[in-house]
Amino acid sequence: MPLGRKLCRYAERRGALQGVECGAKSGYHRMMTNLTSFERRVIERPDQAAMLAQVLAWSAVNSGSRNLDGLAKMAALLADAFAVLPGEISLIQPAKVTAIGSDGVETVLAHGQHLLVTVRPESARRLLFTGHMDTVFGIDHAFQTTRWLDDNILNGPGVADMKGGIAVMLAALQAIEAGARPLAFGLDFGYDIIINSDEEVGSLSSAALIAAHAAGKIAALTYEPSALPDGTLAGARPGSGNFSITIRGQAAHAGRNPEDGRNALVAAADLAVRLKTAARPGLAINPAKIDGGSANNVVPDMAVLRVNVRPLTHEDEQAAKLLLYDVTNAIAVDHDVHVHVHGGFARPPKPIDVAHRRLFTLVEQAGADLGLRITHADTGGVCDGNNIAACGVPVVDTMGVRGGNIHSADEYMFIDSLAERARLSALSILRILDRGIL
Repeated sequence: MPLGRKLCRYAERRGALQGVECGAKSGYHRMMTNLTSFERRVIERPDQAAMLAQVLAWSAVNSGSRNLDGLAKMAALLADAFAVLPGEISLIQPAKVTAIGSDGVETVLAHGQHLLVTVRPESARRLLFTGHMDTVFGIDHAFQTTRWLDDNILNGPGVADMKGGIAVMLAALQAIEAGARPLAFGLDFGYDIIINSDEEVGSLSSAALIAAHAAGKIAALTYEPSALPDGTLAGARPGSGNFSITIRGQAAHAGRNPEDGRNALVAAADLAVRLKTAARPGLAINPAKIDGGSANNVVPDMAVLRVNVRPLTHEDEQAAKLLLYDVTNAIAVDHDVHVHVHGGFARPPKPIDVAHRRLFTLVEQAGADLGLRITHADTGGVCDGNNIAACGVPVVDTMGVRGGNIHSADEYMFIDSLAERARLSALSILRILDRGIL
């Protein structure tokens, strides 16, 4: 079916403003009684056909977090797309990140560049918008192409998480910039946009960039897909820490003199069990993998335990740090081995404080005025919203498209949510600036 006919069918069936003339009067216009004339002018601008074309083009580029060539191509496409905004565009070099290999050796891990757009930096009132260009699908993954599941559902790598979200962000900001132009006065706010290349692997090379540009912002919006397919926003989030714990023992012959050995693999297994046993409500601990060992007749002298820890609150995070210190020291003594912990809590917990509740209320009311039922619910996932909130900036981090099954070959996006969420973002931004959240 031609794209124009698809969009018309979405509009007719769902009453959504598509930017396409379909000959049917949209029920959407009846929902705008609580909007000012300026708000109406702005939210009528998102062009769903153009947004869909962007998602299809961007999803055709493999931008797995470790595919540096794909990330470079994606960064160039995004820089070209965001050039429509009246700002300065920069590609920022990633900060140095190291990792522990399966051999226990620490090495530098390459990352892609991050896109930074700065608009009206002289403005006193500034917002932050963030997204990520990387996906979880590497260059050798089988999931590389898009396909239509029905007239309104697109399956494809990154369509929801989050190339669709990037299109939503850009369309919302374009609508605001263009909507203000006929009024013959300058917009009295500025903003920064960060689209990083490493969100799916913890944002280790972009965390400092995000923190630097979060400073002083009155609010932030991040364009992860909605927490649920119905458009529900993610509320509170736990923190997340990833650790590679290297254990070095003493090799020996498994038959002749095993008593002279210090079995690093056994020590790592004991550590995994002790950590898992210490898990409790508010502190999830997942020992995920052990690297190490060699021939059956050799007492292994090296092992690496990979662990993910998710604390619900800042107090739980402090407790987790103490737990790691105590348990690793106990393992070192009990097994007569050397233990080294690499890693940390890259995602701080994101509780919902007063400022966050007010921002959620504003966004949810904007949704209601657009005829959308928007709510929020706590989730176990983490994202760059955790890092932004840790800087003291209220953030709603699931302003992207509606969809589901992310991080799998079944990932999908509802096409009609492109314009829908762009309107929600644009209206929310205008009201943050007009009404504030304090």
